[in-house]
Amino acid sequence: MRKICTPDLVVFLSCANHRLKERLEKRAVATGRPDDNPNATERRLTNFKQNTIPLVKYFQERGLIVTLDADRDEEEVFCDISITVDNKLFPSKQPVAGPSELDLSLLGDNSSLADVPFKNEEQVEEEEEEGEEMGYAEGTSDSYPTERKKPKVVFLMGGPGSGKAVQCERMEERFGLRRLSPGDILCSELQSHSERGRYLRDLLERGETLPEDTLLELLCECVTLSLRHGRGVLVTNFPRDLRQALEYEAKIGEPSAVVLLDCSPDTVFSRLQCRGLSRSATQTTGCLPERERDTSRRVEGFTSNCQPVTSHYETRRLLHKIDAERPPEEVFAQICQALDSC
Repeated sequence: MRKICTPDLVVFLSCANHRLKERLEKRAVATGRPDDNPNATERRLTNFKQNTIPLVKYFQERGLIVTLDADRDEEEVFCDISITVDNKLFPSKQPVAGPSELDLSLLGDNSSLADVPFKNEEQVEEEEEEGEEMGYAEGTSDSYPTERKKPKVVFLMGGPGSGKAVQCERMEERFGLRRLSPGDILCSELQSHSERGRYLRDLLERGETLPEDTLLELLCECVTLSLRHGRGVLVTNFPRDLRQALEYEAKIGEPSAVVLLDCSPDTVFSRLQCRGLSRSATQTTGCLPERERDTSRRVEGFTSNCQPVTSHYETRRLLHKIDAERPPEEVFAQICQALDSC
């Protein structure tokens, strides 16, 4: 503290001991890290508890620590962190969280840690050296594989009925991507209490159209924020046309990959018809011709707008055409092969 200064804020991510174990076990399965074995995990949790309690007490006495519940989705946790830091930087706002007391029992379960087998220094060093040989080093910036890949920005395109919703869920889980949809982002902004959100709501209430660059501006902010924190994104329903594609590239750059779920108009039309019939099975069907015309317009609209965009990305060798006529499992296998190669 004397060499630099006292921090303005200390954020403590509180998480139950069993949850920490679960996450480390999942990471071990996903990455194959040798230092994520059960014995090493128990030892690290024990050391964390022993070293952290004095620090927490120190900052609590000075009213500097804010405790956040980290036993939630990482996006929710990060949102709370952002608000807390924002309120610290701009104290005129109503604080969401202030200096708080932490239940130190959350740092670990003594009963579960008591059974950890004792290891002498030689055993510990051998275990850590094994991890370093595999490209890992605990407690340093090299705690992950030395060749960390740059977070991906993936655009997922596909007409109505192409199966985007199903594949989105699988891609999010398989690649750890954060799904972003311009429409959802706009809805979130409209529901917020930000100055921009109020301005956009006022425009809509007066029956005016939103500025053309609104969606692009919101999307670029979300993409930038996610990449800054090392998480790739999966952008759906974008770009709608070539203009949006070019403007995005001017602001952010080219995406890592563009996945197109390619279906024939006949297949898309057939799927949408089946979907419409299943939804109206218990309702009157007197408007069937009108629904068919609406379906045709949607398919034709996507096809006409999509062609210039796909040609643009194909020229830049970013486009991956996926045969979406196949069963969902086969479609996803094609997507994985495409993204693993980029």
